[in-house]
Amino acid sequence: MAPVSKEQVLQDTTFGKRVAEEEVDELGKYFVETDQWRRIYTGEVDIVYGTKGAGKSAIYALLNYREDRLFDEHGVMIVPAENPRGATAFGSLTEDPPTSERELRELWKLYLLSLIADHLRDYGIYNDDAKQITSALEDAGLLQKQVTLRARLRSALDYVRSLFKAESLEGGLRIDPVTGTPVGLSGKIIFREPSAEHRDFGLISVDDLLERAEATLKENDINLWLLLDRLDVAFAETEELERNALRALFRVYLDLIQYSRISLKIFLRSDIWQRIRGEGFREASHITKSTTIKWDKTNLLNLVIRRLLHNTTLREAYNVNFDEVLSDSQRQEEFFYRLFPRQVDVGSRNPDTLGWIISRTGDPINQTAPRELIHFLSSAREEQLQRLETGLEEPPEEALFERGALKEALKPVSRVRFEQTLCAEHPTLEPWLNLLDGQKTEQTVESLMKVWEVDRTEASSMAEKLVEIGFFEKRKAKEVPTYWVPFIYRDALEMVQGAA
Repeated sequence: MAPVSKEQVLQDTTFGKRVAEEEVDELGKYFVETDQWRRIYTGEVDIVYGTKGAGKSAIYALLNYREDRLFDEHGVMIVPAENPRGATAFGSLTEDPPTSERELRELWKLYLLSLIADHLRDYGIYNDDAKQITSALEDAGLLQKQVTLRARLRSALDYVRSLFKAESLEGGLRIDPVTGTPVGLSGKIIFREPSAEHRDFGLISVDDLLERAEATLKENDINLWLLLDRLDVAFAETEELERNALRALFRVYLDLIQYSRISLKIFLRSDIWQRIRGEGFREASHITKSTTIKWDKTNLLNLVIRRLLHNTTLREAYNVNFDEVLSDSQRQEEFFYRLFPRQVDVGSRNPDTLGWIISRTGDPINQTAPRELIHFLSSAREEQLQRLETGLEEPPEEALFERGALKEALKPVSRVRFEQTLCAEHPTLEPWLNLLDGQKTEQTVESLMKVWEVDRTEASSMAEKLVEIGFFEKRKAKEVPTYWVPFIYRDALEMVQGAA
C-alpha cells in the first residue's frame, strides 16, 4: 500500500448514491452492461421487473441519459411518461380517482397519445397524419405547450370524464347541429369506433389517432419508447386504485403490441406484479417481452469493486489497475479482501464477509438489492472514518475496514429500510410492527398472540399480512408455522436472536 493514511483514503472514497435518480451523471461509469441491459437497450424487452432497489430506476435513468445516443444509433425517440424524481405525475389520480378500470384504460391511451404528439411536434415532424393528430388533440385542449406531466394527465382525465358523461346522456353521443361537436365535449376524440354519421361530423377515435402516429413514425423511420417508472409510488395510497390502474396499463400495453414503432416500456416491482397476477389477470400469459433483475454474489461483488475502483486515491494507494481487476472475478475477490476482513464473525461455520453483508442486507427471499448494499458500504465508510478521526488504531495490515465498523454499519441501514420503506408503504401495519420491538427474531402464532394481545385468528391473519409485505419469512417446523425476521429489520427493532 502506498504511503497515504487510511483515514485519507476513506475521506476521498465514495460508493455513490444509493438512489439512481441522484447520480444519473455517474451511472454510466458504474453501470455493468450485461446481456440483460443489451436486450433492454436494443428494444427486445418491454417490461422490467425487480425488487425495490434492484436497479430498475437505474436502467430507466440511463435510458433517459442516453437519449441522444439512442436516437443517433437506433432511431429511438425516448419519451418519459413519469417524472424521474419529485412529485409523481399521477398524484392527482389519488386525490380524485377514476371510478372504473375502463375509464383508466382510456385515460392511459389518451395520456400516452398526447405525449407522442408532443414529441412529434418537438422533433418537427409534420406530415398529414401528424397534423391530424395535433389538430384533434389541440381542439380537445390536450396539447398545451410547456405543461407539466401532472397537468397533462389532469387534462386527459377531465376529457375522459366529459366523454363518459356525454355518452351516458340518452344512451349515446348527441351532436350539436350548429357547432358539429358532441354535446358536453370540448373536442371530437372518442374511444369507440365512430359511426358513419359521427365520421361525417369529424369524430375520430383514439385508436385511429394511434394508428396515424404509427404511420408517421414509419414514414420517418423512427421508433418511439414511452417509459414508465415509479409506479409503486404513483398509486401507493390506495390498493384498489393501484390494482385498477396497473391492470388497465397492462391491457393498454397489449393493445399497443400491434404497433412496431410505438413501444411502452414499464419498470415495475416484482411483488406488485405478483399481486396483480394473484388477483386474477388472464392476459398475463400474453406478456412475454419481459425480464427480471436479479443479483447473485458474483454480480454484487462486481458492483462493489466498480464503485471502489472509481476512487482515484484508493486505486493509487493500493496500486491497482482498473481494467485488470475488472477483467477477472478472482482478482475482484482478492482486491475486496485486501480492504475487508475475511470474516466478520470468525468461525468455520460462519460466512465470509461478502456473504455476511449480503445475508444481513437481504429480504425474506434472500434477495439483496444494490440500494441496501450501497447504503451499507457508505455507512461502513462513515463508521470507520469516525473511528479513525477519534484516534482509534487503523485496521491491521492492508485492511481499510474492521469488523466492528461493519457490524455498526448495519444499524442505520436497518432503520432506514424499516422506517422509510416498510412502514412508509404500509402505515396501517406500523403499530403492529412496533409492538415487536425488543422481541425474539423467531415467533409463533402463540407468541404473537401474547405480544399483540389478540386471539389466535387475528394473530394468524396479521402474521400472514407481515409475510405478504416481506417482514416475516414463514417457516415450518414439524408442521407448525414459525415467523422469522430477516437481519435487515432486526436492528431497527432491537430484536433478540432466538425463538420466542
